[in-house]
Amino acid sequence: MSDVPKTSYKRVMLKISGEALMGDQGYGLHPPTVERIAAEVKTVHDMGVEICMVIGGGNIFRGLQGSAQGMERTTADYMGMLATVMNALAVQSALEGHGVFTRVISAITMNEVAEPYIRRRAVRHLEKKRVCIFAAGTGNPYFTTDTAATLRANEMSCEAIFMGKNGVDGVYDKDPAKHADAVRYDTITYDEVLAKRLGVMDASAIALARDNNLPLIVYSLDTPGGFRGILAGEGTYTKVHN
Repeated sequence: MSDVPKTSYKRVMLKISGEALMGDQGYGLHPPTVERIAAEVKTVHDMGVEICMVIGGGNIFRGLQGSAQGMERTTADYMGMLATVMNALAVQSALEGHGVFTRVISAITMNEVAEPYIRRRAVRHLEKKRVCIFAAGTGNPYFTTDTAATLRANEMSCEAIFMGKNGVDGVYDKDPAKHADAVRYDTITYDEVLAKRLGVMDASAIALARDNNLPLIVYSLDTPGGFRGILAGEGTYTKVHN
């Protein structure tokens, strides 16, 4: 293990969207993509970093879209939460295939497939070097998985939130897919993100991170080794902080 790089981070939150698990499909789970993300998480786990994860559910069901199509918002949001549990189980299976002990911890009680969220128990799992995947958001409608990730990161005393994005390697002043002259920020404050409406996270998640002085690191999931590289002090990313 002498070739494992040193890192200053002891415990981090990794937030990825459900869409990240689709690969090049338009819907659902793409097993090779899930496998690639799990392999990446294992390389960071091998550095001795304690890892929390929150995974969105947009590849299966997005509450806001269901609501826009006439479904009652609370019901649509609960369906979205259940989608995050399915994604969490898929990533758990892939991680354990790599020999990484993993616990899925759900904010909605479903004892047959996941543990209920008990903060002290989750902290103990992390201390035992198990990856904790927090599923079902906060357990409440009207809150996104971004807010859930920020909430759990604070509760677990994480030192940073790593947000893996598809297609972009940080925070830009405008959409780089539409504007060739878009400029990437190396660092930016939470207040600037809110003032410029940069859409990194929803406003309640950003406010929660800002008020608790929790840095956010936005990087590209498409770059092989990106998560590990940033923890080792390399790579391209944007740091959002106070």
